[in-house]
Amino acid sequence: MGCAYARGVENHSLPRTAAFFDLDKTVIAKSSTLTFSKSFYQGGLINRRAALRTAYAQFVFMLGGMDHDQMERMRAYMSAMCRGWNVQQVKELVAETLHDLIDPIIYDEAASLIEMHHTAGRDVVIVSTSGAEVVEPIGELLGADRVVATRMAVGDDGCFTGEVEYYAYGPTKAEAIKELAESEGYDLARCYAYSDSATDLPMLRSVGHPHAVNPDRTLRREAVAQGWPVLDFHRPVRLKQRIPGLAVPARPALVVAAAIGAAAATAGLVWYASRRRSAIA
Repeated sequence: MGCAYARGVENHSLPRTAAFFDLDKTVIAKSSTLTFSKSFYQGGLINRRAALRTAYAQFVFMLGGMDHDQMERMRAYMSAMCRGWNVQQVKELVAETLHDLIDPIIYDEAASLIEMHHTAGRDVVIVSTSGAEVVEPIGELLGADRVVATRMAVGDDGCFTGEVEYYAYGPTKAEAIKELAESEGYDLARCYAYSDSATDLPMLRSVGHPHAVNPDRTLRREAVAQGWPVLDFHRPVRLKQRIPGLAVPARPALVVAAAIGAAAATAGLVWYASRRRSAIA
């Protein structure tokens, strides 16, 4: 099932290796979903209270992210949150603000790594729990070869039904990678993977070269125990600052610049702030 949701950005020759990247706090410095909360508020998809909660949730996410139980409860919350949203409107809002919101928060270190993998002939694949409506256009803009992302069911009216059709999280990410390896001919023993979260341990363990990036406490402990490289990314930089004269969004230049972006489907992380407020009350 996972492979059905791996969207190719372009047709390329199929190399035998790939580099799989988680997104939030691995390639970009914030939560991709929460970064668009202002756009969704201005577009009328969320109200002022929800917008304020997403700002707080972004702060909490930056401090420590979410564990497995929190992510599972968040999935149920975001299903209800997105019900009735017009998919085309979401896509238009993302497209209108993509450059302004995502370009400034790409880690320079991640962009350099992606450039290195492309130069070595490896595919770059984003494997993100964020919604496809956010991840796919960012992947296309920034030169990712393939994208695996969460997908919400869409009704005949063009709106989200509130059901999660495919959830790219935890073991599901590893399953998608294995299916891609079979269909694209990747040798997983020679592939690379990068993530900041212990929830991605199945993905990291599925390749021969796992890397922990800005890891949470659990992942750092596992990385040290296994002898995996631990990377510290801390320099967000605009793509055009990396290469003078770079014209965003010229895709060929972005492939050379090699930066990708875009942790649950649209507006999902609002759940955390709501849950914490209820707990305090």
